[in-house]
Amino acid sequence: MGDFERNKDQVQAGVQAGASLVGRIAVIITDAVGSIAKEIGDFVTDSIEMREAARASRLDEAKRSPEIDLDGIEPDELYG
Repeated sequence: MGDFERNKDQVQAGVQAGASLVGRIAVIITDAVGSIAKEIGDFVTDSIEMREAARASRLDEAKRSPEIDLDGIEPDELYG
């Protein structure tokens, strides 16, 4: 095997190793971006559910305890 062919084989092996490394790094980054997007989506979903639960709770409370009209009542009448 001549020097030229040996050098060509070394360059080829180096390029293949570099391409493989870049591919593995791309997979890691892709997985990380997907995981981050999932976590953010879960957080937003939980926030929406908590907001809806709070609104439902306020509506339920309003149905169970109607507002009392205090117009015309003096403060000393409130405490007996």
